[in-house]
Amino acid sequence: MCTNAGESCQISSSDILSKGVRRYHVAPVLCQRAKVAMSHFEPNEYINYEMLEKNINIVHKRLDRPLTLSEKIVYGHLDDPVKQDIERGKTYLRLRPDRVAMQDATAQMAMLQFISSGLPKVAVPSTIHCDHLIEAQLGAEKDLRRAKDVNQEVYNFLATAGAKYGVGFWKPGSGIIHQIILENYAYPGVLLIGTDSHTPNGGGLGGICIGVGGADAVDVMAGIPWELKCPKVIGIKLTGELSGWSSPKDVILKVAGILTVKGGTGAIIEYHGPGVDSISCTGMATICNMGAEIGATTSLFPYNHRMKKYLSKTGRAEIAALADEFQAHLVPDAGCEYDQLVEINLSELKPHINGPFTPDLAHPVADVGAVAEKEGWPVDIRVGLIGSCTNSSYEDMGRAAAVAKQALAHGLKCKSQFTVTPGSEQIRATIERDGYAGILRDVGGVVLANACGPCIGQWDRKDTKKGEKNTIVTSYNRNFTGRNDANPETHAFVTSPEIVTALAIAGTLKFNPEMDFLTGADGKKFKLEAPDADELPTLEFDPGQDTYQHPPKDRSGQHVDVSPTSQRLQLLEPFDKWDGKDLEDMLILIKVKGKCTTDHISAAGPWLKFRGHLDNISNNLLIGAINIENGKANSVRNALTQEFGPVPDTARYYKENGIKWVVVGDENYGEGSSREHAALEPRHLGGRAIITKSFARIHETNLKKQGLLPLTFADPADYNKIHPVDKLSIVGLADFAPGKPLKCIIKHPNGGQETIMLNHTFNETQIEWFQAGSALNRMKEMQQH
Repeated sequence: MCTNAGESCQISSSDILSKGVRRYHVAPVLCQRAKVAMSHFEPNEYINYEMLEKNINIVHKRLDRPLTLSEKIVYGHLDDPVKQDIERGKTYLRLRPDRVAMQDATAQMAMLQFISSGLPKVAVPSTIHCDHLIEAQLGAEKDLRRAKDVNQEVYNFLATAGAKYGVGFWKPGSGIIHQIILENYAYPGVLLIGTDSHTPNGGGLGGICIGVGGADAVDVMAGIPWELKCPKVIGIKLTGELSGWSSPKDVILKVAGILTVKGGTGAIIEYHGPGVDSISCTGMATICNMGAEIGATTSLFPYNHRMKKYLSKTGRAEIAALADEFQAHLVPDAGCEYDQLVEINLSELKPHINGPFTPDLAHPVADVGAVAEKEGWPVDIRVGLIGSCTNSSYEDMGRAAAVAKQALAHGLKCKSQFTVTPGSEQIRATIERDGYAGILRDVGGVVLANACGPCIGQWDRKDTKKGEKNTIVTSYNRNFTGRNDANPETHAFVTSPEIVTALAIAGTLKFNPEMDFLTGADGKKFKLEAPDADELPTLEFDPGQDTYQHPPKDRSGQHVDVSPTSQRLQLLEPFDKWDGKDLEDMLILIKVKGKCTTDHISAAGPWLKFRGHLDNISNNLLIGAINIENGKANSVRNALTQEFGPVPDTARYYKENGIKWVVVGDENYGEGSSREHAALEPRHLGGRAIITKSFARIHETNLKKQGLLPLTFADPADYNKIHPVDKLSIVGLADFAPGKPLKCIIKHPNGGQETIMLNHTFNETQIEWFQAGSALNRMKEMQQH
């Protein structure tokens, strides 16, 4: 019997470990301490390891070989493990995820699509997290107050939609979606999908957590099996152990340098080996989080004592006990085979810093100053920024504070501006209580709201002008051109929080904390010692303010209102169905040169406020992409007027005149964020196909969901045969079939023609999406039958 806060409760082993099914009862069944962490689950929610075990055993028997951990969890969630074709890298799997999570920027469109489906309630546990719409400006309290005022209409929509359709709602100020998931919802063996590309953060707790577009989330919330191309598995064997200035962030920075931004495409990254045990649970989450930058479907670690410790400290000891019982299914089989194997000796790993402009340009911290001088990158650091969903754990903040404390002891503060973003309200409250926040403020830091902030471009930066060349150093995950502050001349580097803190104190990229000395206020030189901090607080976590809204038991009186005159929200109209004809004489809206991320296709920052209004946000379509014809961004030729103008205006002109158009792209088109707006916008403005050398996984799926044709050159050299002034015809659509290439006829202005072949990855279900006009249209057709 446990007595706490005036309540008594009894937890029996039979309640907790009955046939591997752990049900979460909302108070007062659990003791008060557990109740705080567990109260965000709904009464009918449970972990069913028994079903996972049953499915794994079926697949084991069928495949007759050892399984990787990734395979165990993925195949353990198959809709039909008996009949499902399973071939890594080839077949499409039909899966049953346990849970859906949506951040507020993508949740708007996801919930609008769910409303359009006509269904009364979500079929799986789902949550909305308000973290993307808070702009970093003056500091946590003022920024949060301003965000609540500016975004009131959107927050009200999400809260009422959640209440009406049975979705939990985390209010603004709660924290970043991925930190909230790690603290509350992730667990070993879970299959969770989230409408954000950094959802793999949950792999730090041994789950398969995958970033998707909103339309995928709608499928799962509607109770439809979710399709995923059977992933390959890249094994990363860790030996040795981390020590000194080396951190978990350095593992993924090193991996990114090895595999590059597309090296993980179509694969799950599975870490294993004796080195795993030297990494904290939140450190594993950091590594999995940034796996999104190498294109991986997701990343994960095997269940171990570090995860058990974290589960216990976050009020989930019962889950840890259950995971212990089923541990054989939460680690890879001995002798399992990987499609690719990389080995990293953690004992030899040095602190890294990656950038600028791409997260896979890796440098040892010791070398980056010399490289910067050679390349002409600014070495003076304007701003150091720590936090984000990648590095905002208690341990991260503790290690940064350990560095800052040494500087303060010698009378120093940061030479650079310095900002701190706690990952959640729980982290904020705990680092305030334990003194870390005070130390970081004393060294010159400004503590921002528990939100994404500058990491996603929500930063009202005042210290530089657009076009001014400068350097910032962050503990974030992504550093594409203009990503953080919309300035294409900002050279952004990513590294660990402790290295960011050290560099912000020194004010220059030329400082190597392992070797170099600082000069204290007394004129004496000193060297920073490698930081040491607890991975978890000695006391319990302080939960801070309660910011969670349960969906009500009685939803009958709930209403969701969208004003027809709103500039922030817009109900969706169905896209038109395929007319049964080939796509003839399409104009080329833009032929993109080089890297084209989802930030280039649908910018974030100030555009986030239109994420719930498709027509308004379509005014940012491809404004960051570089036009090969003139080397400029947001300047394309209108084939009808021959005048150059903005990309969205030109697309609207074609749409108004009934002209279909295509985009031609380069390698890894659509890498980066999971934002489906990058697929919705071209469809809304009349686009029909995107033809590239290769696609990033999430974006390719998003395009299919919205009824577009993502196609790749059978011969990548054919990219050079197409000129922006050509017309393209895609023929053979009447016989559109899985594995069968489509023919493309290129018509040049001089009357000449060339024929090339285009490949695709459509399966039969996805072809039905195209024919119906979108996956949502197809869902409605199936409901009517």
